[in-house]
Amino acid sequence: MPLTIIARITAAEGKAVLVRRELEKLIPPTLAEEGCLQYDLHQDTGNPCVFVFYENWESRDLWQRHMNAPHIAAFGRATQGAIADAVLNEMNRVGV
Repeated sequence: MPLTIIARITAAEGKAVLVRRELEKLIPPTLAEEGCLQYDLHQDTGNPCVFVFYENWESRDLWQRHMNAPHIAAFGRATQGAIADAVLNEMNRVGV
């Protein structure tokens, strides 16, 4: 079953530019990953510290592989201390 991920990342005060730059670096390698159907980054218009990834994956297993990928680890190192909060929601589509 396909999996949708809503990832909400909040940059620490004064770190929005750094966090955005590092988030943007994730896009090309992630889109090239097996199972990645969609990987869209958004920035809140009212609060530039808030970012949201809207992701669709072929399966939870392939998303888990992504979460263990080297570019995700590099993001963690590059943004250490720059992330105030991060919330990941794993979601399944309901209805039609």
